[in-house]
Amino acid sequence: MLADDRQAFGTLVEAYQPRLRRFFMNLTLGDEYLSDDLAQETFIKAYIELRSFRGMSKFSTWLYRIGYNEFYSHKRSMHETSDISTLVAQPVSEAGTAASEAQMDVKVALSHLSEIERTVVTLFYIDDLPMKNIAVITGMNQSTLRSHLHRAKEKMTKMLKTDQL
Repeated sequence: MLADDRQAFGTLVEAYQPRLRRFFMNLTLGDEYLSDDLAQETFIKAYIELRSFRGMSKFSTWLYRIGYNEFYSHKRSMHETSDISTLVAQPVSEAGTAASEAQMDVKVALSHLSEIERTVVTLFYIDDLPMKNIAVITGMNQSTLRSHLHRAKEKMTKMLKTDQL
C-alpha cells in the first residue's frame, strides 16, 4: 500500500512540477537553482502533509499555498543574512530572437514589481488561476489582490512602454 501512495504522489509531482517550478522561476526572477530547491521543499512538505488535504479546494491551490509559504519562509530566512532586493533577472540563453527579447522584457518588468505583485501577476496571468484561488493561496481578500494586480499592470505597462521608446 505504501508503494501505491508513493507512486500516486509521483504522478502528482510529474503533473504539477512544471507549473510550480515556473511559479518559483517568476518569483525568484529566474534563479533556477533556488526555484528547484523551493519546488523540492514544497513537494516534500506536501507529501508529509498530504493527509491534511481536505479537498475543500483544488489540489493545485493547496500545493501553491504550500509553495507560496515556502517562498516567503525562504525570503524571511535570507533577509536575516542579506538583502533580497539584490536578486537579478538571469539572461535568456537564446538572445537574438524576438520571443527571447520579449521574454526578457517581461522578466525585467517583473523584477520591478514587489513580491506580492509578482506573485499575483504570475498566478493570474501565467498560471491562469481565478482570483478566488489566489486569495486562498495568499491569504488576502480578492479586492486587495485586484489592487495589487492593477498596480502591477500599470508598473509593467509603464516599464515596457519606456523600454520600447
